Amino acid sequence: MSVLRRAARRAQGDTAVPGDPLDAAQERRVRAVLALGGVPQADLPDGVQQVRLRLLERAANGQEAPRDVSAWAAVVASNLAMDWHRARRRQERLGERLASLRQAAHPSGEDTSVLSLAVARGLDQLPDAQRQVVVLRFYADLPVRSIAEELGVPEGTVKSRLHTAVRALRVRLHEDEVV
Repeated sequence: MSVLRRAARRAQGDTAVPGDPLDAAQERRVRAVLALGGVPQADLPDGVQQVRLRLLERAANGQEAPRDVSAWAAVVASNLAMDWHRARRRQERLGERLASLRQAAHPSGEDTSVLSLAVARGLDQLPDAQRQVVVLRFYADLPVRSIAEELGVPEGTVKSRLHTAVRALRVRLHEDEVV
């Protein structure tokens, strides 16, 4: 019997759906436990399906059916509600961290424009070799080893040029009172 047909029979009040590990009373209990556990109404059908799935997996793995399916399903539903809250909190914390990084990393458009112009002017004043390594390292995001290989110079030379260039840019930005 298809899932849609089972759902239609259940909606009509038919509790004897072949192959369904939960009867109507058990499903209502699972829904109640999930709802009381704080799971939103929109997520209740997914929670009920998770309980069904775990019961079916248990049977497929050769484990005995629980002595009291209703109690077992309620415990699983309670655990699912806790998992739902943990996942939501984890998602919220991740969102907060990303938002704080985005705010710190992205100043206002005007600040960004001023800083970009000042860095561009500072780059123009660097010797060619220093400008080249700064652009390859920070704009092309190449590692020092790759820059050294591409330019045919030792890694120490690349590091030295980067250090000198960054120091010169920092001085320039402070003189212009950009940073």
